[in-house]
Amino acid sequence: MLERHFRSLKAIDRIKAQWLGPQIERYAQFLDELHTSNSTVRQHVRALGHFNDFVIGRGATCLDDLPDHVDAFVEHWQAGHGRWCKSAQDRAAVVAQSRVPVERMLSLAVPGYTRPSNRPAMPFSTSVPGFFPFLLKEKGLRQTSIHNYTFTLRPFDSYLAQAGISLDKLTPACITEFINDRAKTLHKSGMLNTAGALRVFLRYLHREGIIANDLVRSVPRGRVYRQASIPRAIGWADVERLLASIDRRSDLGKRDYAILTLLTSYGLRAREIVALCLDDLDWAHGQIGIPMRKGGHSTRYPLSAAVGEAIIAYLHVRRTDIDDRRIFLTVRSPYTPMNHWTVSSMVAGHLRSIGIQVARAGSHTLRHSCVQHLVEADLPFKVIGDYVGHRHPASTLVYGKVAVHKLREMVIGHGEDVL
Repeated sequence: MLERHFRSLKAIDRIKAQWLGPQIERYAQFLDELHTSNSTVRQHVRALGHFNDFVIGRGATCLDDLPDHVDAFVEHWQAGHGRWCKSAQDRAAVVAQSRVPVERMLSLAVPGYTRPSNRPAMPFSTSVPGFFPFLLKEKGLRQTSIHNYTFTLRPFDSYLAQAGISLDKLTPACITEFINDRAKTLHKSGMLNTAGALRVFLRYLHREGIIANDLVRSVPRGRVYRQASIPRAIGWADVERLLASIDRRSDLGKRDYAILTLLTSYGLRAREIVALCLDDLDWAHGQIGIPMRKGGHSTRYPLSAAVGEAIIAYLHVRRTDIDDRRIFLTVRSPYTPMNHWTVSSMVAGHLRSIGIQVARAGSHTLRHSCVQHLVEADLPFKVIGDYVGHRHPASTLVYGKVAVHKLREMVIGHGEDVL
């Protein structure tokens, strides 16, 4: 296996002759199965060679002793390789160069060893361990919905911990203070989600006897009026500037550009982007199918030349040794399909890079911009709603409030033509 990554037979023999040689070779095979690049495999194997020498110098005699040496090795590595670091991000990268390969190898070589997780614990995992299983099994929520509960309840868990308040001591005043604090940073839709999650959580606490009184009424419901907001779109000139800013010479640039053309041409949602499979591309008939829409239906679009060329350019550099048929993959090992939040973060990053400021930037910004562009082209709202997959006409009508060219006509006296 090492022969695929090292040309020098002497180097291969030296690796195999090390005390951890069999474990290092097994780890290299593991990386190969993940389709890891040659440069990354070589980098990890070299780091493990340093770890081998380090633990021998500290007197390690069996594999079970190795986890006790990880932190010391990371500090040793950082002292020798991190002198150039100028920021916390630089230091984190140097730490990862040593910690990641060592912990991964140990998870394969040492029975019972698991890599420490950087993910924060689930909120109330010790005080109310049954709540999230309740959401899954009794309420039948999807994992994405449960993730939203996690995101919403974690600040509440932190608030109670900092205030030294246990759940059985909860009062309406505590809940009100928490909600007022969250209102300083959350949008109105975020506040509605927070209030809704709190009500479900408090109702569960009362049902299980964790709190004596039902505190659901302590959570204000709030109000969101229909058609009260306007879409967070950007102008079409900014959309064109965004597309022009993508450096398509790299594999990452080709992938991002293909995604951006789909978002701006068809107004797709991020979930629809990541669900696209190679089989959804009908090259013979010049069509692209969107099989998993929010409304439970599917749509077929004509495949425009710009979108088709962008997808082809990406497919030329996309990994072909991946079994998954989904089109858009991560550009780093282990080359898994992208997640919808990755798409949204990617869009937000590109918008920031060219100085476009918009509230809650993400993939939906471009969906709104696509719809707004169609409205300004004087297409009927019914046609626009069908085009972007709106389930209800009201979802499209909100864009009429920012159809500036129509509002301008009404102001200068041609309102009867518009209406």
